[in-house]
Amino acid sequence: MFNETDYRPTRAIIDTTAVKHNVQRVISYLPNKTKLIAVVKSDGYGHGAVQISNAALEAGAEMLAVATPDEAITLRKHHHAVDILVMGPSPISFAKVAAEQGIMLTITSAAWVKQVNDQPQFDKKCKVHVKIDSGMGRIGVRTESELTNLTELINQSDHLSIEGTFTHFARADEKDAEPTRLQFKRFTQLVDCFPKKPRLVHASNSAATLMFPEYALDAVRFGVSLYGIAPSAAVEKKLPFVLEKAMSIETELAYVKKLPAGEQISYGGTYETEEDEWIGTLPIGYADGLKRSLEGQEVLIGGRRVPIVGTICMDQCMIKLPYEYPEGEKVILIGRQGDEEITIEEWAGRLGTIPYEIAVTFSARIPRVYR
Repeated sequence: MFNETDYRPTRAIIDTTAVKHNVQRVISYLPNKTKLIAVVKSDGYGHGAVQISNAALEAGAEMLAVATPDEAITLRKHHHAVDILVMGPSPISFAKVAAEQGIMLTITSAAWVKQVNDQPQFDKKCKVHVKIDSGMGRIGVRTESELTNLTELINQSDHLSIEGTFTHFARADEKDAEPTRLQFKRFTQLVDCFPKKPRLVHASNSAATLMFPEYALDAVRFGVSLYGIAPSAAVEKKLPFVLEKAMSIETELAYVKKLPAGEQISYGGTYETEEDEWIGTLPIGYADGLKRSLEGQEVLIGGRRVPIVGTICMDQCMIKLPYEYPEGEKVILIGRQGDEEITIEEWAGRLGTIPYEIAVTFSARIPRVYR
């Protein structure tokens, strides 16, 4: 029986054993009572939310977190009992659905709570986490008066009940620890203003989990590093344990030709052969997530690095070969081959961005193969 991976040599290989390793290592690193929340938003950072959540839960994660209501609904179809938190804003209309499906929502404003309270009676209350903005400047309450007003409204509600509270660190991935220390101080000061301490208080993302274990609290939200990716170069230098990378991207040579000197390659003729050169064509392009600005980035073939030459096309790109390779030869864009390795972090450095963006850029057109 065929599936989509049989028809296209370009694929993302997802190592679920690596995910389990990362979960187990961070759990052993955390204080005994600290829970691990596996963050699987954006389809598990491009790795596949359902498959990654399966692996994370098997390895010891106790809760899942996503960004949007639709992501939570998808996960609930596969995980009927595990706690799921929607970390971003949700529409008023979703509150009743969340209550029915046992999905926890993030609350950021009194206006939202008032609108929910005006709705007809729910069969059960919706559990919520109050978001505190301790310095991210995105969503959440910032002052004691805001928090007091919000918690009073929730505690008086027939529709909602407070389950947790959390914040998000903006600069935990930097060398300077002071901004994160200040955020943690602001957060804990506001947590002390709750009439009753919420069951689950959490602040740390991947960077803070790895760099500031003293901020672990009741739970940590392990996101990008769940997939073996260091949040930044500063964090990578101080990792308390080895992260195993979960994603590799591979394809194969679709076409090979020898061109004489003076021949131009691809749109705009941005690359011109200087001598007789072997040029290979790969069936992957910017529609798959191989950004046009990655022209010049190296790939691996036969355990050696070779460059992408010419403008990257929507569906294909060209590479310069040291000599003739047979069509069908495996090519690694991200991953290890022989003694060489190309990482998502390498791509991020070349593009002047963060590894997170690279991971979620690979389109659904690339089949995910789980191992």
